[in-house]
Parts: sequence; structure tokens; C-alpha cells
Amino acid sequence: MIGRDTLARDLDRARQRTLALTDFDDAELHRQYNPLMSPLVWDLAHIGQQEELWLLRDGDPHRPGMLPANIEGLYDAFVHSRASRVDLPLLSPAQSRAYCRSVRAAALEVLDTLPDRDDDAEVAFRFGLVISHENQHDETMLQALNLRSGAPILAQRSALPAGRPGVAGTSVLVAGGPFVLGVDAQDEPLSLDNERPAHVVDVPAFRIGRVPVTNAEWRQFVDDGGYLQQRWWSPRGWEHRVQADLSAPEFWNRDGSRTRFGHVEEIPGDEPVQHVSFFEAEAYAAWAGARLPTEIEWEKAAAWDHAASVRRRYPWGPDEPSARLANLGGEALRPAPVGAYPAGASACGAEQMLGDVWEWTTSPLRPWPGFTPMIYQRYSEPFFDGDFHVLRGGSWAVAADTLRPSFRNWDHPIRRQIFSGVRLAWDV
Repeated sequence: MIGRDTLARDLDRARQRTLALTDFDDAELHRQYNPLMSPLVWDLAHIGQQEELWLLRDGDPHRPGMLPANIEGLYDAFVHSRASRVDLPLLSPAQSRAYCRSVRAAALEVLDTLPDRDDDAEVAFRFGLVISHENQHDETMLQALNLRSGAPILAQRSALPAGRPGVAGTSVLVAGGPFVLGVDAQDEPLSLDNERPAHVVDVPAFRIGRVPVTNAEWRQFVDDGGYLQQRWWSPRGWEHRVQADLSAPEFWNRDGSRTRFGHVEEIPGDEPVQHVSFFEAEAYAAWAGARLPTEIEWEKAAAWDHAASVRRRYPWGPDEPSARLANLGGEALRPAPVGAYPAGASACGAEQMLGDVWEWTTSPLRPWPGFTPMIYQRYSEPFFDGDFHVLRGGSWAVAADTLRPSFRNWDHPIRRQIFSGVRLAWDV
């Protein structure tokens, strides 16, 4: 059971981050930086609307809420595409903030009545779902702010540790054999439906990158004409590369610099590459004489202790994520250099498996055997069997209290605005 104090703390952490990411004038919040992203003012009220739905209305959209039905409907993500949201008659920033405050006050009253008993696990799960939802939208807002043109309005708020030389381009062995894939509610009560249930899978031995692929390594791919040689690309990937005129990761400039959050800067060679699509990752892996891991391989490398035949809660063990173990939370605004977190290594020796960059896998999004939808049935099910590839591991922008080795993200194979990178794998 997750206690009231923990839920209250995590609710507040997520809200403080949301408010910091929307602490701009009205005109800024109404801007749409790119058709792929919503204006920030939409995300702000949507966060409150989902909190009200799941914590105050038991997930029933027909139960009257604080907003008129015609206004609430503007925040249905399945009805209104991101590109269209800028033209909707949305709540103003002041109205959105007031609405979020009212919802939060009522939600905390509900939380105060929640006893620390296992029979209230479903209520605690609803709070966890709301926390996860807000944290995910905070990452989405960071993606939008990274696409923004103009002078910088965000600043890095925490420093990162130095990396270590000699780890880029190296690999570790993941022993073959069975392991426990996924989690159950009794072990991870706030896990989401697509992470469940835990089940045993037999995986042959393979090698996986000790760390993600770096900018310096990707620069070699670019300089070697990797974007111009069809032989490295899948048919679909090459078609998209030509159509989109891809020649480097998104935000890389032709003069060798990059632009991120309005800052033009040198590209750090020892930092994990980010803002690459699945198609680019797939082509890079072929050029490098490797492949991308499956998501099952990725999870085994991250969570399984072969010597002890047990699953670790985190790659490094039972301790909660900290600044000593992983780069999470968003304040750094960038990945850490490779080799920065030796204490965060998994049992097989893979480092930086959580945080820094989402890592593309070859796996399409599918349910695990025995999948059962959670209370928010539209979270996973509508996306099964679609054109989505799974990403694992989180990014520097992900909140630490919502990330697990079992957490599954997914996106279209052409997407690059996400904080996505690459970790290679090899057969043995």
C-alpha cells in the first residue's frame, strides 16, 4: 500500500513542476510551437480535468463536474488532435490555474479520508495514475518548449556529474535463460496495465551496450554518409528519410552546433544522442554492425540479476532513484555524459538504463499475456496493434517517482521531438 504522505508528496512535486513549466504570460501559453504539440494552456487545464475525473468523479465522464460539459469536452485528447487545440475556445491561463487549484483542494480532502489499508489499494492506484498522468504531461510540455522558437525562457537548474572515458561503444553480456518480465500489483501497486502481469520468459544470451550511443558516435555515422546510403535503412525508413529530408538528429545545425530550448551550443561528444526516430536508430544500428534490442531483452538487461535469479526493483537494486544513481526529474534539461552513474549499473553491468534518453526497441506495442485493462481503459488498449514502437528507460525529463524498469512508452517510428536515443544490441 502506498501511504497518504507519499501520495501527497508526489502530487505536490508534480504540481510544482507543472506550475514552473507554465509560469509565462498568457500570450506565451496560448502559442502553439509546433503542430505536433498542444499549446501549454491546453495541457494545464487537461491535467486538472483528468485529476477531477479520476479522483472526484470515479472515472465517470457523465457525472457532473466543475466545468460545463461543453468546456470539459475541449480537453478530450481522443476528440481534439494536438494540431487543432490552438483554435479551441480554451480556458484562460488564470481560469485554468484556478480550476486546477479547486480540483487539487478537493482531491486532498479525499486523500485525507484514505486509511492506510490494503483494501483501499484501488483508491491509492487512482492517485498514482493521476500523478503519473501529470508527470507525463510535464515531459510533453518540455518537448513543446524545446520546439519553441525565440529567446530562451527555461534555464538548467541542476548540474550533472562528469562522465567516464572508455565506456562509449562498449558492451556487456546478458546471460541466457528465463527471467521474470513485467510486474504484479502486489510488488508495484502503481504500475500501469501494460506492465502487468509478471510472467516468465526465456531469452537467449545477447550483448547490449554498456551505455547509450553518444553524439560523437552518431557524428561518425553522419560523416560516413549514413543518411545518404540506402543500404543501412529499411524500406519504410528510407522512404521517410527521403520524404522528410533527414540528414542528422533533430536540432542539429549544419555548422556543427545544435539548438535546444533556444540555446545554440556545441554538441557534447560524450552525451547520449537524442531526438532520433526509430528509423534513424535502426539505420545507425545496421551501420554499426549491431541491432536494436527487443523490449524484452532491454528489460532483462535492466532488471534481472542472473546470479541471484531475482528481479531487481531498479537496475541498481531496491534504493529509490537519486541524483547519485540516475538523471531524472527534468532540471538538468539534458542527458548526462555516458559513464556518469557507475553506481546505477544493472546486475549485468549496463549503465544509465533509467533516465537520460528513451531508448528505441524493435518491439511493437502489444499486451503481455493475461493483460487486464485498468480503470483508465483507453490508456493502452487503443494503441495495441497500431504503428507504434516501444521505448524504454525514461529520459532526463521523466519524474523519478513514476519510472520503473517495467515502464513502457511508445510512439510512431517517425517521431523525433521526444527525448529519444539508442542503445545497441548484438547476438552471441
